[in-house]
Amino acid sequence: MDKRYVYPYSLNEAKRNGELEQYQESLRENNRCADFIEDTINANFDGYHLGHDVAKMAIAEFGYDRVNFVLANTLQQLDHDGRFSRDNKEWAKSIYIPENKINGMNANAEFRVDSHPAVLDGFINLARKEYDSLNLWNHAHCNDKTHLDYTGRVMVLKPTCLKDDYKTPRDQLVLCEGGFGCSPSASGRKVFGRFLSDGEKCQYDRSDFIGELKAELLPDWAREKVQEITQSNTSVPSMGGMEIQ
Repeated sequence: MDKRYVYPYSLNEAKRNGELEQYQESLRENNRCADFIEDTINANFDGYHLGHDVAKMAIAEFGYDRVNFVLANTLQQLDHDGRFSRDNKEWAKSIYIPENKINGMNANAEFRVDSHPAVLDGFINLARKEYDSLNLWNHAHCNDKTHLDYTGRVMVLKPTCLKDDYKTPRDQLVLCEGGFGCSPSASGRKVFGRFLSDGEKCQYDRSDFIGELKAELLPDWAREKVQEITQSNTSVPSMGGMEIQ
């Protein structure tokens, strides 16, 4: 099943950008996801134990990104509730949920999961465990990108830019080749490059990258792929801050 795109902006932003249809479709899926999680918990909680596969069921239906989005939104709405763990609350804060007021009402409350907080906290633990098992690159593995020119560097894509089948550490790595978005001072945002996993050309927005993968973490296979690409394409500069041997 091809998971629908999780629209990450508010209704007002959607109207400004001419993306109202995408917003509405994503909101319907958010609501359906919240209902699905509630129903799955109800069907798999015996009063003492929560089934171990409940999070897998939701992820199979909606994908990692939407499940994380709906759960993070729920925790941000219920941050005052002491029945959720502090660790899960901190995790929820790391996921951007846009403020979405419509006629003074909080539209994000529409896709809040209303299961019992203590049981829902257990569901969130299981969902996070499933996501963590992907072993994806994150900010801790990257150099800061703020003033960085991406040209010739191996950059790490945000997992939300990849479909679930491609949410792997290999598919996060992109050798950037050019585009105005490579420069931190240019007005253009497009970055052109190649996936190191297969050498396929790609293009992304500058903001789609977490940062530059730290040199000491670059796998041998990726190092070899960089050499192969740069040797076959003289238009690709050697890697900015990383020496390939």
